[in-house]
Amino acid sequence: MARNEETLHVDSHPTTRNAAHLTRRSFIKATTAATALAAASSLTACAPATSDLGATGEDAEAAHPVGRDIVSGEWKTAACWHNCGGRCLNKVLVQDGVVVRQKTDDTHEDSPDYPQQRGCLRGRSQRKQVFAEDRIKYPLKRAGWSLDAPNGELRGKDEWERVSWDEALDLVAQGLTRAKEQYGNRSILLLKGWNPEMTRTMGAFGGFTNFWDTNSYGSWSKTPFVIGFHHDNMQDQTINDRYDLRNCETIVMMAMNPAWSAAGSQMWNYWQAKAAGAKFIVVDPMYSETAATLDAEWIPIRPATDMAFLLGVAYAMLEADEAEGLIDWDFLNRCTVGFDAEHMPSDAKQQTNFKDYVQGAYDNTPKTPEWASEICGASPEAIRNLARAMGKDHKVGFLVSAASARVNNTDNLPQLVMTVGAMGGHMGKSGHMTGSTMHVTSGNGGPALIKAGKDGLPEIKNPVDDHINGNEVWDAVIDGTYTFTGTKHYDPAEKRDIDIHVIYHSSGNKLQTNVGMARAIEAHRKVDMVVAHAQFFTSAARYADIILPLTTEWERFDGLFGGTLGHKSNREMMVAYQQIIDPLYEAKSDQDIACELAEKLGIARADVYPFDVKQQYFNQLASMEVCDEDGKTYVPAVGITQEDIDELGVEGEPQEGKLAYQELKQLGVYQVKRTPDDNYGYIAFKDFVEDPEANPLETPSGKLEIYSQTLADTFSAMGWDTVTPIPTYVKVTNGYEDASASGAEYPLQVMNPHYLRRAHSVFDNIGWLREAWTNPVFISTADADAAGVSDGDTVLVSSPYGQCVRNACVYAGLMPGVVALPHGAWVAVDEETGIDVAGADNCLTGPAPNGQGVSGYNSALCKIEKYTGEALAPDAEQPLRIVCKDGE
Repeated sequence: MARNEETLHVDSHPTTRNAAHLTRRSFIKATTAATALAAASSLTACAPATSDLGATGEDAEAAHPVGRDIVSGEWKTAACWHNCGGRCLNKVLVQDGVVVRQKTDDTHEDSPDYPQQRGCLRGRSQRKQVFAEDRIKYPLKRAGWSLDAPNGELRGKDEWERVSWDEALDLVAQGLTRAKEQYGNRSILLLKGWNPEMTRTMGAFGGFTNFWDTNSYGSWSKTPFVIGFHHDNMQDQTINDRYDLRNCETIVMMAMNPAWSAAGSQMWNYWQAKAAGAKFIVVDPMYSETAATLDAEWIPIRPATDMAFLLGVAYAMLEADEAEGLIDWDFLNRCTVGFDAEHMPSDAKQQTNFKDYVQGAYDNTPKTPEWASEICGASPEAIRNLARAMGKDHKVGFLVSAASARVNNTDNLPQLVMTVGAMGGHMGKSGHMTGSTMHVTSGNGGPALIKAGKDGLPEIKNPVDDHINGNEVWDAVIDGTYTFTGTKHYDPAEKRDIDIHVIYHSSGNKLQTNVGMARAIEAHRKVDMVVAHAQFFTSAARYADIILPLTTEWERFDGLFGGTLGHKSNREMMVAYQQIIDPLYEAKSDQDIACELAEKLGIARADVYPFDVKQQYFNQLASMEVCDEDGKTYVPAVGITQEDIDELGVEGEPQEGKLAYQELKQLGVYQVKRTPDDNYGYIAFKDFVEDPEANPLETPSGKLEIYSQTLADTFSAMGWDTVTPIPTYVKVTNGYEDASASGAEYPLQVMNPHYLRRAHSVFDNIGWLREAWTNPVFISTADADAAGVSDGDTVLVSSPYGQCVRNACVYAGLMPGVVALPHGAWVAVDEETGIDVAGADNCLTGPAPNGQGVSGYNSALCKIEKYTGEALAPDAEQPLRIVCKDGE
């Protein structure tokens, strides 16, 4: 087993700023390994090491000469299953049950029109995760815990002891049964992530208290659906497809860095738009790899000030319209309501329109570029120039990621993005698009061309209706009250008492990824029992009482991802992965754990899972659909023979399909081949814009609602804030105004960018990635000078909610007053000082319930000072978190 932490030899790469003739291969290297920090090396001396991480094809033998001697084995498609931007193709060579090499997509020739689904550095280091030395190998129990004496204050500090699966599941079942009998099922808080397995067991057990959050989307979670700014139940499908991206003259990217968060085909799509002549403008607090790669104009703005910035842009468009004709009045009048007094919706309770608000009619404060500049930091000239670029006579793609919406008090932000785009008429026609774009959908909007099938499992409902928002969940555990807003999360507020005694992490890592980590640790130390399914000693596992070792996807039966399987997927492909190895050590899958625990609770396995994973997989295959060549009709995707059914050992009927099952299995990916003149093209809102009356949107007015009474009434009734029906400027809790207040203790703003070392918090323990991406805290040159900090110094980062230490990266490409702490490092609190030494971003965030329940990950405050303790060693030199060694 490949457990050794190999030293990765690094190659230098050309800078992307000067690469006028990048090849596909050199482009991928540049954007995934070094990206454009090499280009920005004149700005910072702490660029990540450039690396050829996991070369493929002929590159593989050059990088790993031992590969030349490998002549036997079987190439299999392996899952690359984490929630990053790619969901790419990952293949492994298996020799005698051992993975000896990895490669990525080579199923067809690569081209801009029909790109290979190439993996990034994270996927190419996947075997280092699966075969990692620090895997949780067998069930563990915290030494100082028992059902009768929980000693919760020792969570995170205590020793661990090995137990059998039988003993571990007995203890979990006893703890759940005791909680149910003494306090009711509401006392069990299930933190399930995206995986449904334990919801089935706990539903059959009588129910559980649920958790909800706006997650990655922030205020894009609900606002688009209220105001008509969505498509096909997807809030990030309001942009045109990748071919039409090439028809844009200008592409404005706001709060986007796909070179980090959506590396691979997504950045390749933007590169094709640049090759076709598009000019890029990046609006962001940080000069990013994306900006450098695309040679973009950079407009720096402060975090959490996007509302002020866009209001300034809207004012500038109105200001220049009479002389320059920037505004598409025909579009506004036909397709929207609420922009001006003459076009108000019939359900409006207030006669406040957007145009008059921007011009200062209601508060005597015109939202001029000068006014906006004072808040956002962008110059008035830059704001006016962008307004001109957004004019109706230009083909503009106005693309906004959700980073700016993961901010407190931003319920109107998607509405304002829509409004500014509508002012230029940038919707519904070729070369014009406005909307949210993130993860796999970045740069390629439209409904899935491949639709995932159903597993056929009957639903098991949760008899308990309690759902706690992420901003209140830890306080609810500690204080016993929370705000209930319905099982669909957006009902009027109801204050409820709650008494949590069990926290169960069945997947995900909410202790790590939710706001308010210090409060989370306190909550975990209060309850009677904490259980965590885990592959590694993650933050959730660290503060648990029972750890149940979890298999990776490589150790589970075959599966599918892509299409509409999950809410963020590549519309053009479906990956069909295989089981690579037998389960390692004593690890079990979530589904096996759910079934075995059910039996311990007196519930029949068949009542939770009436058929096995093979039948579930077959049901998905048989019901998977692909769009036919006409671009409209969906037909069965997979052809299945009786021999296939017999091989799988399942029940079913043979069927005709576009791609034979055996060929899908051999290729590992079903990708719809595209050409510029095919029928799969997509122009968002095209039918609506051409005839709004015949194709009304799902709003009371049938139009895009710049004034939305439903939005104001719905979010205000949730009880955390009063939300206005039109986009207005709202002071952001823990935003710029708090940082800049006279005598502010925390004068810097923190944002937490996604980082190539990790997919959220996953991969943070992988040596290759730790060596290549050092995870510093980025600080501007001006702020470093003010604090007496030099590049590489260990610094103490303090917020109202916690502290961490990191080595500083002094970066001239960061706006003064802004600190960037990459998202997802696994917390490691020094119990003596209370300081996190791993740089976990959510140590610095705190809960601030607001609006629709957005968690303000990018609205946080801090101060930075030189650390007086021992200098921090590089992460790559830190010991692995091995809880118990083999044989203990």
